[in-house]
Amino acid sequence: MGKLIRFLPLILVIALGVVLYRGLSLNPQDMPSALVGKPMPQFSLPTLNNSERIVTSADLKGDIVLLNVWATWCPTCKYEHPYLVDIAKNPQLKLYGLNYKDERAAAQEWLTVYEDPYMFSIFDDVGTLGLDLGVYGAPETFVIDHHGIIRKRFAGAIDTRVWRKEFEPLIAQLISEKQQGK
Repeated sequence: MGKLIRFLPLILVIALGVVLYRGLSLNPQDMPSALVGKPMPQFSLPTLNNSERIVTSADLKGDIVLLNVWATWCPTCKYEHPYLVDIAKNPQLKLYGLNYKDERAAAQEWLTVYEDPYMFSIFDDVGTLGLDLGVYGAPETFVIDHHGIIRKRFAGAIDTRVWRKEFEPLIAQLISEKQQGK
């Protein structure tokens, strides 16, 4: 027993080293979501540009959809915004925004100044849809297939490297599935 106590600090240091090494190997942007493989949550919210226009989850069905969570208070959203403008030019997918816990006037001005890449932005000023989606913050992007099933959740900014690694293979797969009628 006495020898074991003498080695206890060494054992603790080794255990701590294993835990730290494991933590460093994880991707902080790869956040698991309980919603992957499940339908988009039901919602009924106005669009950012027209408070009279109410959209629901049915409005996001039928196409391959990127739902990008953004806000004017998010500096990383400003970084990824030019890339979203490029993504919006892809005719094989639809890009929608989810303006999250923001002020309507500030968000509208943002889209006027930086260009609006979205088909429309859902205005989620109190964060109800964000809560249902398990949003931690902005930016986050969800890939939704043509059946309305969430296929991926990505936390962080999208840029060329992220797009090629995280999104292109899945988008190609979804296009193939849609063409095959799956």
